[in-house]
Amino acid sequence: MKKGILIIALLGLTLFIGVNARKRFVTPPAIHSGDLIFQTSQSAQSKAIRLATKSRYSHCGIVYKEGDNFYVFEAVQPVKRTPLDQWIARGKGGHYVIKRLKNADKVLTPDALKKMQQVGKTFTGKNYDLTFEWSDDRMYCSELIWKVYQRATGIEIGKLEKLSDFDLTSDVVKAKMKERYGNNIPKDEVVISPKAIFESELLATIIDK
Repeated sequence: MKKGILIIALLGLTLFIGVNARKRFVTPPAIHSGDLIFQTSQSAQSKAIRLATKSRYSHCGIVYKEGDNFYVFEAVQPVKRTPLDQWIARGKGGHYVIKRLKNADKVLTPDALKKMQQVGKTFTGKNYDLTFEWSDDRMYCSELIWKVYQRATGIEIGKLEKLSDFDLTSDVVKAKMKERYGNNIPKDEVVISPKAIFESELLATIIDK
């Protein structure tokens, strides 16, 4: 009797370990160069961006693979590339979402990716744009993505808006606007938000973890 119970227990343990091993080692979808990655930034302005745009995500970048390593091309201070693991670790809770053009296999050819990186080099080292202007003098994260894709592939990811299209009513947003613009808020300034890119119908979600 005891021997039978022991055998059943061992079989149950083996099954449990096997099932959980399969869960642990499920390979996620492959990340590709040109993928877009989003996170909830822990920067000082993140809350204001999320309130104004009504979005969970406040920071984004373009993923590229170099050899066996991945990095994120992003607009922080300054515009630069950051190892993917470090980029993910900076976000709230380590959570991130990766999206990809639905027709990436046709659009993101080796030549297109090379051109994207060439366009990106023209922005590398530029200061972060605290006032979200549409000029190329400084860059913010979603602007960098939009301009790299548009200039390299002709594709516009996300709908351009004006500053006045956002919800500027919360005290957090008002304080940040006052800090950045004083009493002269450029409400007609053209902008592209992380939310607009995230919600683009041109993209499909590849990883959400």
